[in-house]
Amino acid sequence: MRILNIISKKISNYIIFIIIFSLIASCGIYKPSDARKIPPNSKERVKKNLEEGKGITFEGLRKDSGGSTNYQFATSNAMWRATLEILDFLPLSNVDYSGGIITTDWYNEGTASDESIKITIRFLTNEIRSDGLKIIIHKKICNTQQNCTVQKISSALEDELMVAILKKAILYEKEVEKKKKKKIFKRPEIKD
Repeated sequence: MRILNIISKKISNYIIFIIIFSLIASCGIYKPSDARKIPPNSKERVKKNLEEGKGITFEGLRKDSGGSTNYQFATSNAMWRATLEILDFLPLSNVDYSGGIITTDWYNEGTASDESIKITIRFLTNEIRSDGLKIIIHKKICNTQQNCTVQKISSALEDELMVAILKKAILYEKEVEKKKKKKIFKRPEIKD
């Protein structure tokens, strides 16, 4: 009796495997390949698969691949780091790296108690370019009854922020390149 239970379990496992395999094969997930079309060299296969978009590399995550979604760590993006450093004196209300947006809370310098500004920065690209950022400034003016009006404004502050962020991002990028060169050209120690 015990042997029959073991055999029935094995048979049920095989049946489940066959069903799953047939589902995968019929859905088009599994596609048999022609050995004549596949390069025998592994590096050539990898290159071909990446060109066809069938693979993922860590290097591909760092480089922009022409309009496709590009995920990076926030600390490796010079524009992101520079923006956060430039805006570090402001309280932030929304910071979304995957969405590419930073929004500050309403900020009042103290010079005009009834006026506040809010800055929104949208990242359009990971590259250090002036058209890679869109800076939007809103101004809120409140009267004594706390009736407030909010409007989008254009001011010199947009340009000043843009220049400051780009300068800081370039410095970060140079720092990263300098570290890469040190790793590449690290000289071996010569012992006497």
